[in-house]
Amino acid sequence: MFLTQTVPRQREIIEVVLRNGWDYMRRLLTGGKADEPQLPTPAVLKNILVDLGPVYVKLGQLLSTRPDLLSAGYIDELSTLQDEVPPVPWSEIEVLLRQQLKTPLEETFKIINPVAVAAGSIAQTHRATLVDGREVALKVQRPGIDVTVAQDIALIQGIADLVARTDFGRNNEIKSIAEEFTKALEAELDFTREAEYTDQLRRNLSHGKWFDPQQIVVAEIYWELTTEKLMVMEWLEGVPLLTANLSSNDGKDPIAERKALTSLLFRAFFQQLYIDGFFHADPHPGNVFYLQDGRVALLDCGMVGRLDPRTQQILTEMLLAIVDLDAQRCAQLTLQLADSSQPVILARLENDYDRMLRKYLNVNLSAINFSHVIYEILQVARNNKIRLPSNMGLYAKTLANLEGLARGFNPELNFVDEIQPLLTDLFRRQLVGENPLRSLLRTALDLKSLSLQSPRQIELLLDRVTSETLQWNLSLRGLDGVRRTMDDAANRLSFSILVGSLIMGAAIISNHAQTTQLSLLSNILFATASLLGLWLIFSILRSGRLK
Repeated sequence: MFLTQTVPRQREIIEVVLRNGWDYMRRLLTGGKADEPQLPTPAVLKNILVDLGPVYVKLGQLLSTRPDLLSAGYIDELSTLQDEVPPVPWSEIEVLLRQQLKTPLEETFKIINPVAVAAGSIAQTHRATLVDGREVALKVQRPGIDVTVAQDIALIQGIADLVARTDFGRNNEIKSIAEEFTKALEAELDFTREAEYTDQLRRNLSHGKWFDPQQIVVAEIYWELTTEKLMVMEWLEGVPLLTANLSSNDGKDPIAERKALTSLLFRAFFQQLYIDGFFHADPHPGNVFYLQDGRVALLDCGMVGRLDPRTQQILTEMLLAIVDLDAQRCAQLTLQLADSSQPVILARLENDYDRMLRKYLNVNLSAINFSHVIYEILQVARNNKIRLPSNMGLYAKTLANLEGLARGFNPELNFVDEIQPLLTDLFRRQLVGENPLRSLLRTALDLKSLSLQSPRQIELLLDRVTSETLQWNLSLRGLDGVRRTMDDAANRLSFSILVGSLIMGAAIISNHAQTTQLSLLSNILFATASLLGLWLIFSILRSGRLK
């Protein structure tokens, strides 16, 4: 039904896949019996996605956030995918702008730079000035991209349906991954959703728990001009953090400044991850800017993640377990995170974690790449067929990008020194909450309630025990078979006693028989006992339980 039809886009996909040498697809399309599909090498998979175009580059970027599904080699290769493409001509962008704006273009903007400052597969960005003089960035959706995305989504779902017929597809939940991707891609086409994410992140970071909120900037959204295909936001003047030129000309120590900015980033993202539960999931070097006034800006909130309080607590403990190289605790926390109830051999999981963590025993903690350790933990879980929530991939990718950016900006980074005070504070918050006095009062009220109720409950229990009205209702699984066996044994024992009684009765009557009637009764009893005895022996032999 799909791929065999003579639709140009479908033929193009087949040609790209075959040109890059994925033999599995060739055998499948020619009607041959294909073995279980194996992914092409990381480099080949990347080439296939690049050749297929922007939508498939997005698919690769999504897969790079799933270390629970792919090994580290694929994650590293797919993480380098960039969706930069030539910009759409200004004439087409201008038409779309006029369609999206409620007022004429000339009455809304004083100046628009027709040259795009950035261009991606979904949108491109232009710098402009509003009529009131405010500098803004225009993120404009590429004309016609929604049609292209709809076509490619249908093809991706068709491929997923095909692969899902194999054990490989079922074991790796290919259809659910395809569905997750299509939802994420469709969400990217609605810029009002990204604007909402940006606003929420801006509100959250306006209250810093461990940092000065004045030092972190998230662009302000101009909602009166924002639509599904156009997002207008505050223009932030700066450069990517890794290209920032920190010199001593302004009287600041460049080394101290780098350390301070690194701590600022860690503290801002740890608040997002472990307190707010809503985080910017793509902090790669192009999305973190150093502004002219020395502040740090977070750009592009198209990819965000969410963590519920329970998951936040587990992940906080997981970080501590990694620092302590505690394999047993890592295994327990992984099972708490598990998305399925499939049986897992705990001893094997602990041994796998122990082997993985053992290689870090003699390594200085400052030299450990913690995001790589988290990737390895997810890999061990995947090898043990433990399915983790998809947001674990975003979480791991966020930490990896953050640590990579921080090490690139500040090579002297000591990850443990950065996170240790934050972990201490997180555990304190989990123990006593945001307001220690309120937590203390709540605990005191619980203790008071317990102290008032306990004597009365104990009195009732003792009263029921002494009056013999206490009843115990126990429900133990697996006892039905034992009960039936005991019933059978008791029945056979009773039957044996009955047979013996009949034989003894027949013998007594026979010894004292004075008439023909008593002698006949004795013979009948003896014959009946003999038949019943033979039947009992036969049933025991047939059951196979003689020994």
